[in-house]
Amino acid sequence: MHYVPRRSFWESKGVRTGALFTGLAVCGVVILALVRQHIGTGPFLIGLGLAILPVPLLLWAYLWLDRVAPSPWQNIVFAIAWGACAATLVAIFANEYGQKLVTSTFSGTPSQSDRWGATFVAPLVEESAKGAAVLLLFLFRRRSFESIVDGIVLAGVAATGFAFTENILYLGTAVNEDRDLGSSILGSTTAGTFVVRVLMTPFAHPLFTSMTGIGFALAATVRPGRHWRWRWVPPLAGWVLAMALHGTWNATSLTSPTVFLTVYFAVMLPAFGLLVGLAFWARSNELRTVRTHLAVYAAAGWLARGEPAALGSMAARGTARREARRLQGEAAARTVRDYIAFATHLAFLRAAATRGAPPPDFTARESELLHHLWTRKPWAQPALLAAASPPPPYLLPPPRPWPPPPPYTPWLPPPVGGKHL
Repeated sequence: MHYVPRRSFWESKGVRTGALFTGLAVCGVVILALVRQHIGTGPFLIGLGLAILPVPLLLWAYLWLDRVAPSPWQNIVFAIAWGACAATLVAIFANEYGQKLVTSTFSGTPSQSDRWGATFVAPLVEESAKGAAVLLLFLFRRRSFESIVDGIVLAGVAATGFAFTENILYLGTAVNEDRDLGSSILGSTTAGTFVVRVLMTPFAHPLFTSMTGIGFALAATVRPGRHWRWRWVPPLAGWVLAMALHGTWNATSLTSPTVFLTVYFAVMLPAFGLLVGLAFWARSNELRTVRTHLAVYAAAGWLARGEPAALGSMAARGTARREARRLQGEAAARTVRDYIAFATHLAFLRAAATRGAPPPDFTARESELLHHLWTRKPWAQPALLAAASPPPPYLLPPPRPWPPPPPYTPWLPPPVGGKHL
């Protein structure tokens, strides 16, 4: 066992975590009560049922993207709870105050005030509220930021929670409008709101806040040196870009459908495509980091020679877990899963040291991770080596016939004086 110093009651990690999530739960109760009071119980339930539809798909996509080095579940739960509860509660009051401030400061019609509020106030308030989740994790869980993927995932999960609560309010308000106007289902405001916010743009809030997440991820992985004091620039630039995208989106949503669709196809979808491409590149870079930096430990004898290749392949990882479960049961599969997680974090730790940014407790963390690998090695290593080895020859497909190579003609220099040199 490893020595753990005694802590007082309020310094206990479990107590602090419990107090944090209790506060978030209180925020959730308050925000849901406010939304229900604003739109009514029936519209609230309808909005809740419609708003929750894209949430499982988005969460599954982020968790799938984060499979190489999964973030601690506490971070994921905190991010989505902050976005759905605390961030929306702050946004409701701050947006209302900001709207009144704009109306009292600038003279204009009510429609102009609404446009200014949606274009400038809402992006500032909402991106700050959502980005606060990433900021808190950056300040208190710096180890969780090992690559760009972590910033995208944590920011996207927080924004997904925010969009869920916000969609309840928008959809419930649309239900009330349709009830007052007696609109049909197909031609109703509720149907249009559902199509735009749930079907067309479920990625909007995650796209905006991911800019902030990428900025904090870059700041966490920057190499210390002469530019170390400028590491606040990426988070600030990401936050500004998030507000710019958010403001552009809100401004076009108040214009004609033609402008809205033009911006949607010309700006929003390409930006989302670039984010997806960056996420896939960062994920493949994580696997490449595992293969590259675990080779040092294989050369030192801590790992077998074929393990870095297996640990750097998602297919080999899955095969190793399945074979361990088939041959030795669920406990062996969990052991292989833990072995893979410890090896992955060891590779990221070595990568940070290689680029000149080792944590202060690098030696202690490296020894701890190697200890965990060594204790799980008897079960996990055979499964990984079996997954990395090629199949037997009799399982390979027959070789394809290839055309014969062209005849070899040796190259000779040009003759000088009638003779070859």
